[in-house]
Parts: sequence; C-alpha cells; structure tokens
Amino acid sequence: MTQDPQTIAWLDQEDARLAQVVRRHRWAVQHVAAGEGSGEPSFAYTVGLFGLGHPELVVVGVDHELACGVLNEVAAMVLDGRDLVAGEVIRDDDGTPVLAVEHLPNPGEVLFSANRFYLRPDEFSVPAYQLTWALPGGIFPWDDDYPCDDDCQPRPGTWRA
Repeated sequence: MTQDPQTIAWLDQEDARLAQVVRRHRWAVQHVAAGEGSGEPSFAYTVGLFGLGHPELVVVGVDHELACGVLNEVAAMVLDGRDLVAGEVIRDDDGTPVLAVEHLPNPGEVLFSANRFYLRPDEFSVPAYQLTWALPGGIFPWDDDYPCDDDCQPRPGTWRA
C-alpha cells in the first residue's frame, strides 16, 4: 500500500514528536477521540512502558483529561517499580476499588502509535492491559448494579480503533 508524501511527512513528524516525549518522560499518552457515527468509544493508551518491560496501558470511555490523568498516574506507579498483573484491582487511599487491570486481547487493533514506535506489525503487537474504571463506590461493569450500558465502557476485546 502506497501512502501519499503528505501522509508520510506527517507520520514522520508524529514519530519524532513521540520519540521526544518518550525520551523526556519515559512514556507518552496517545488519545484517540471517538469517531463520528462509528460507534467506537474514545480511548487513550501509553507508549513507552513496553520499553520498560511492562505492557502498555489502555483506558476506554473517558475524556482526554481524565484518560491522561489515569494513565499518567498508573504509568508512574509502573516506573516506580510496580508490575501490574491482569486481575489486579487498584484501590484508592480509602481502600475503594477504582481500577481493574485486564488483559487486552486485541492490542494490534488499538495500539497503532505504540506498534509504530516499536516497529511491530499489528499481528505481533506490543501487549497491553485495559484499565477498567469503577464508578463511585467501586462498582465495575460486571457488577449487577452498574448503571451504564455496554457502550459506556466496552469490555476488553469487544471494541477496536
């Protein structure tokens, strides 16, 4: 597939910008807005944690500011030596569950910038965890009293970019 010169130039600039951010901060956050009429949610993910020996992190269904805050906070935990594992629940200072760490089974359909950064084809994507957020009181999508429908926060592997 041949790309036009403008697209190639833009991708080169994005690659250089991303490399600078990762060099400076050890990771970057890539946000992808929901496509108009696509039915796909907005999401954000880290780029750089794979280079530290950890899966990248993804959060779905929240706005840019909240996504960046969550990913930066959890990525800082990883940088401080915390190895997250699928099934782990992250709690706030009061002990209330706020995030669940889940394996993302389709990272090649989601982590385009990360795979480009690490020169990985989609079929050999960098691994990722989806950080599933809880509503106040620690209510997760799998709980009976979760008030949102499936589109609010799609389950890992049920959505793609």
